[in-house]
Amino acid sequence: MTHSIAILGASGYTGAELVRLIATHPTMKITALGANSKAGQSMAQVFPHLRHLDLPDMVKINEIDFSSIDLCFCALPHKTSQEVISALPKTLKVVDLSADFRLRDPRAYEKWYGNPHAAIEMQKEAVYGLTEFYRNDIRNARLVAGTGCNAATGQFALRPLIGDSVIDLDNIILDLKCGVSGAGRSLKENLLHAELSEGYHAYAVGGTHRHLGEFDQEFSAVAGRVVQVQFTPHLVPANRGILATGYVHGDAQAVYDSLANAYASEPFVEVLPFGETPSTRHIRGSNFCHIGVVGDRIAGRAIVVAALDNLTKGSSGQALQNANLMLGEDETMGLMLAPVFP
Repeated sequence: MTHSIAILGASGYTGAELVRLIATHPTMKITALGANSKAGQSMAQVFPHLRHLDLPDMVKINEIDFSSIDLCFCALPHKTSQEVISALPKTLKVVDLSADFRLRDPRAYEKWYGNPHAAIEMQKEAVYGLTEFYRNDIRNARLVAGTGCNAATGQFALRPLIGDSVIDLDNIILDLKCGVSGAGRSLKENLLHAELSEGYHAYAVGGTHRHLGEFDQEFSAVAGRVVQVQFTPHLVPANRGILATGYVHGDAQAVYDSLANAYASEPFVEVLPFGETPSTRHIRGSNFCHIGVVGDRIAGRAIVVAALDNLTKGSSGQALQNANLMLGEDETMGLMLAPVFP
């Protein structure tokens, strides 16, 4: 059976990544590409690296006939997604890559994103799209809310440790480096080559990063009590990749065993041998997440390092993994691509 797929926001990085992945998917066919700002253009004009593919031209979203679409990926900015998804047919399966349905509490959404939630009733049915921990709910979902790329990386590193109670929940430090594509494709002065290259900097320092809303929500739910991590993200002059380093209080071997057990049967999360740490160069362009654990020189402390590609496992690849489940397919379908190296 072939599933008809629409991608809204196809002219952005995550939209292009979805096209790249779905192009070799054995049971999915892209039949509509929505991109209001690029309507009338071909995918080859906007993304020349995809010119070899036979794809429909981009059109305005309101010109798409959704009656024959089986599943829609929505790769639009936050706030815009709420408005667009609310107008889609209620029977259409949707995977949203924006932040609009990640936070279950509408008050939390308003706190972190600065706008009242405009689709509260739809929020109630949204399933959080961290596949490895919500796959059973995702299988039966109509609307899946993709995770933030930073939030996904930090959760892969820390979530099992919180659930297994092997670390001090009041002493978690998360230091994260992200490639520039995580900031999206829109033009921003601070992302110009001359202002970004040959250096990197911290941003949203002191607890203002929006993905903290996801950490607060998910870690607290797992622990059954409030958990607030100390989190500082950094922008690095690389196109892709996230490297998250977590500093925790707990026995390093117990930390390692918790992660190894949690991901023993997961196809996309690999825990490296004890004492080894991952690199973003080893997961680039793939749906894999690598995690390493090292014991600190101070007894009773451990360092956990996680690496993933922000555009793939952190966004579009995870979205496709969720879509596979929603459509009754094997969740690895179309996603077993090896990382690009060097």
